[in-house]
Amino acid sequence: MKLIYTLLALIILLLIWSAINPFEYFTWFLEVLPAIIGILVLAFTFNSFRFTNLIYVLVFVHCIILIVGGHYTYAEVPWFDWIQETFNQTRNNYDKLGHFAQGFVPAMITRELLLRKNVVEKKGWLHFIVVCIALAISAAYEFIEWGVSLSTGEGGDSFLGTQGYIWDTQSDMLYATIGAITALVLLSKTHNKQLKEIKN
Repeated sequence: MKLIYTLLALIILLLIWSAINPFEYFTWFLEVLPAIIGILVLAFTFNSFRFTNLIYVLVFVHCIILIVGGHYTYAEVPWFDWIQETFNQTRNNYDKLGHFAQGFVPAMITRELLLRKNVVEKKGWLHFIVVCIALAISAAYEFIEWGVSLSTGEGGDSFLGTQGYIWDTQSDMLYATIGAITALVLLSKTHNKQLKEIKN
């Protein structure tokens, strides 16, 4: 419990920081909204379904990425400006980190839900289904970005964040897919150990 409260307190402090003079308040709201919704869902379901500590730590890291991106906008995050200049990149690629996390974290959440709820009987299908769900989440988010951009005009451009790259949507989904696969490869054993320590 101490870990959960610590992570929650840190997220609240980070949200307060991000709300102070962000690059643009409308974009800030759009970027931090998924983090706020995720935190509320986890809070309201905490007593009925408590995830492993690994999931809460991953959600915490994902929230940091979203909140920082909201404060600066994804195209203007200073640390990635340095990377852009150092490696002679044509754009600020902080959004690619965000979409990698968009595959990485939901993949592990999905894995835990499928295993603990006994949704997948044949474990050989588990990773395939997890990656497919992560990709579906990524595609759905691209639909949302597209819809917001169409409905708000220039106000949604910072949220869409293509930075003039015509293949931005496709590459975003690719990074999410890579993130999901990476999570399963790197964290499945650790996740299994934590799953054994808790009751469904």
